[in-house]
Amino acid sequence: MTTVVQSPAVLADREERAAKSLFSLAVRTFLENRLAVACAAMLALIALFSFVGPLLYHTNQVSANLLLENRPPSWAHPLGTNPNGQDELGSLMVGGQSTLEVGLAVGVLATLFGLAWGLVAGYFGGIVDAVLMRVVDALLSIPFLFFVVLLASFVTPTLWLIILVITAVSWLSTARLVRGETLSLRTRDYVKAAEGYGSSRPRIMGRHITPNLLGVVVVNGTLKVADAILIFASISFLGLGVPPPATNWGQILTDGVNNLFDGYWWQLWPAAVLIVLAVLAVSVLGDALRDVVEKRLQYR
Repeated sequence: MTTVVQSPAVLADREERAAKSLFSLAVRTFLENRLAVACAAMLALIALFSFVGPLLYHTNQVSANLLLENRPPSWAHPLGTNPNGQDELGSLMVGGQSTLEVGLAVGVLATLFGLAWGLVAGYFGGIVDAVLMRVVDALLSIPFLFFVVLLASFVTPTLWLIILVITAVSWLSTARLVRGETLSLRTRDYVKAAEGYGSSRPRIMGRHITPNLLGVVVVNGTLKVADAILIFASISFLGLGVPPPATNWGQILTDGVNNLFDGYWWQLWPAAVLIVLAVLAVSVLGDALRDVVEKRLQYR
């Protein structure tokens, strides 16, 4: 019986075709979810509104003009003006930039850090697991709002400081989730077989465990983006965000609530609707991406 040894070029071509097939499967699975496609389009429109809009619709969002304060919607100002006399539509565009930046940055940082922490704790177990998870439990016991108020009393909040603060509390639940999944995966036959063949621990964690965590991690990461948007809006609503002239949707909500009973509805509802749409779109995308990843893993 003869054994056919395939050349590296043939093997590389086969792997490339398999990768293209899996990519096509992923795209087809995503496109079959019409709600996810609609939410992706909605999120793209919100991003264009926030980052491309100010390039086409020029407004002054730095200095105040009290002669134009609280003007109702008109041809000159489609969504009226705010208490500083600034165009409300322009404020929503500029405010969306920092809101989306915080959400995306926190989602990525919290997911990566929580994945690494939970993976190490779950795979090594024993004293390593006990120490790492006690750190997580200790940090979870600190009230987030108290931490933000204490920090704001010492330093002036900046966008990156807020990103780091929200990340500091967002990765904890990801770490616990990943740790629980890793405890289950490390007992699987393919992991035991890799250990028996002498594979190193970093290779086992990176090659055999992490890919099977992607479904959970992707969904959790997208939810972290949605949570970060809500948290950022909340602390800005309470006056603990980046100080003026910087703005975001949470700060715009504060002005709207303060003037709600004066009939200035344009200062409240547009920002509230944008926050709800952004959070809803990200959450639905998370569920759709989970389906895509799980179907890819079935054909690995």
